[in-house]
Amino acid sequence: MQKNVSGKSLMIIVAAALSLSACKNGGIGKKSNKSSATGWNYDDKNMGNFHVSKVKYPKAGPGLVFVQGGSFVMGAKDEDVMGDWNNVPRRITVPSFFIDETEVANVHYREYLYWLENTFSGDTTVMRKALPDTLVWRDELAYNEPYVEYYFRFPSYNYYPVVGVTWQQAHDFSIWRTDRVNELNLIKKVI
Repeated sequence: MQKNVSGKSLMIIVAAALSLSACKNGGIGKKSNKSSATGWNYDDKNMGNFHVSKVKYPKAGPGLVFVQGGSFVMGAKDEDVMGDWNNVPRRITVPSFFIDETEVANVHYREYLYWLENTFSGDTTVMRKALPDTLVWRDELAYNEPYVEYYFRFPSYNYYPVVGVTWQQAHDFSIWRTDRVNELNLIKKVI
């Protein structure tokens, strides 16, 4: 007795067989020098010489992590119950960027201040603009005077996050850090 296989069932069986063979032969998630669709070798003159470019990510600076950019829909995607529509969905594209693995530490910010002091030795306004506000620890109902006095400069707090820094100070630090990293890379290339 023979069973008749419908067209829909046949398509499901063929799709399952193809996906299993693709996974077995280096399909998804596995890097291969052979096409998972045709079986032909990549970069082989006898087999068409098709070249597959590899993704090249820029080299990260010290303590930085590369974050791949992309697009996403920001806003309310479902029906707005209140009918406000104050959060209209829109497509946002974020470029790739580097970000620190950790917060900027006190010791790194003190390194920045040391560099400023040596570079602008006679200009006290530059130093005054760059110093963090250590009074952020003061509060009416709290006793944080040891933090006010010691947090930024005491060696035990070297790798704690720097606090009391304005947006402009953080921006200036970032520019300085980028310049120092690029300067070191140029020095290494010359040597």
